[in-house]
Amino acid sequence: MEILVNSEPREVAGPTLSAALQELGYSGGAFATALNGHFVPRDRRGEQTLSAGDRIEVLAPMQGG
Repeated sequence: MEILVNSEPREVAGPTLSAALQELGYSGGAFATALNGHFVPRDRRGEQTLSAGDRIEVLAPMQGG
């Protein structure tokens, strides 16, 4: 199905947010996720199902001063 990831169209087969993130290479490290503008906690990603056209935002923490 086609979804938007950080405003870019991507094709994924995974039915859940967790599966799609793994498929897209977001398997390690600390990052936050939002689905259609709503924050999704890490422990809820596996139960959050996706639909065609969904918008996912993946945000990594930045370091610096």
